[in-house]
Amino acid sequence: MAYVDGFLIPVPRKNVQAYRRIALKAGKVWREHGALEVRECVGDDLNVRGMGVTFPRRLRLKRGETAVFSWIVYKSRAHRDRVNAKVMKDPRLAKMMQDPNAMPFDGKRMAYGGFKVIVDL
Repeated sequence: MAYVDGFLIPVPRKNVQAYRRIALKAGKVWREHGALEVRECVGDDLNVRGMGVTFPRRLRLKRGETAVFSWIVYKSRAHRDRVNAKVMKDPRLAKMMQDPNAMPFDGKRMAYGGFKVIVDL
């Protein structure tokens, strides 16, 4: 079964296009190094009631922020580890990450994890 890295990121709405530009560049790097799929999704209908904790509440979104929900798919956890090792050494990504304060989001508030796929329809 596949393996997925998942991300939940608070992004100021005014920075969504800047985030998208960075995500496009980073996604291309991941794909070139072997990731099977990269998805970046911006919040659209986030205040759904009666379905547990909403993303805005979970992320403690501030006024003017939205949530970005992202995932990267790999063949396996071992494949993920190999791909990420290459990605982290890629100079294009290193250049983008030089100044964390220049990023269009607060990386300290990002939620991240690796997940084993248990249903794939």
